[in-house]
Amino acid sequence: MDARFLGIAEIAEPPSVAVVIDVMRAYTVAAWAFARGAEKIVLAESQDDALALKARHPDWVALKDGAPAPGFDAVNSPGLLRSVDLGGRTVVQKTTAGTVGALAVKDASLVLCAGFVVAEATARTLRARGCDDVTFVVTGEDGRADEDLACAQYIARRATGTATDAAAFLRRGAASRAAAELTEGVREGAHPDDVALCLELDRFPFAMVAATEDGLMVLRSHGVPAPGETAAV
Repeated sequence: MDARFLGIAEIAEPPSVAVVIDVMRAYTVAAWAFARGAEKIVLAESQDDALALKARHPDWVALKDGAPAPGFDAVNSPGLLRSVDLGGRTVVQKTTAGTVGALAVKDASLVLCAGFVVAEATARTLRARGCDDVTFVVTGEDGRADEDLACAQYIARRATGTATDAAAFLRRGAASRAAAELTEGVREGAHPDDVALCLELDRFPFAMVAATEDGLMVLRSHGVPAPGETAAV
């Protein structure tokens, strides 16, 4: 597999296949939202867009980075979201990097969003689809976030079927700047368990696929094909 690792600003044209990585915390939060019953996640362009969507759909759950704010129902924290019942709900998510990365590659033929919690499911989807040219979008810190790069590199290796010890990749995540900022309370809207939850390898058995629906970028969970089956995404 030909894998390239780019920051958001380095994306010059739509890739064929994109895997958007945000470990801490957008796509760990998204995975938890699906695990808590969310039907779909709308990736908003801005906080104003998120609030406008919420105004048109009062039953939707609006979620953002940072501290709680008027109009938003939740913050971008897996530790805080894991106790929320989202059965059948639509979530509107706007974050600093993760959602921006997905929107930057919205014209790709396949867009997967991932973190360590869905790493193997994402890799198996790439294998089943026969994806041999994949752009990994490293969303954090202008493409330099080591937790995102480590996750991207791990998924790339697993997508080729290479047996890979995840421990070293997870250690990089634990030693990252983002992990330190969450642990030290630099980032608002956090829970003490956030770092540990973001580094739970393969917590969930599904991949997350983003596609345009009615003019919106919508993320949905997809079951992972068994070995030898073709992914239906």
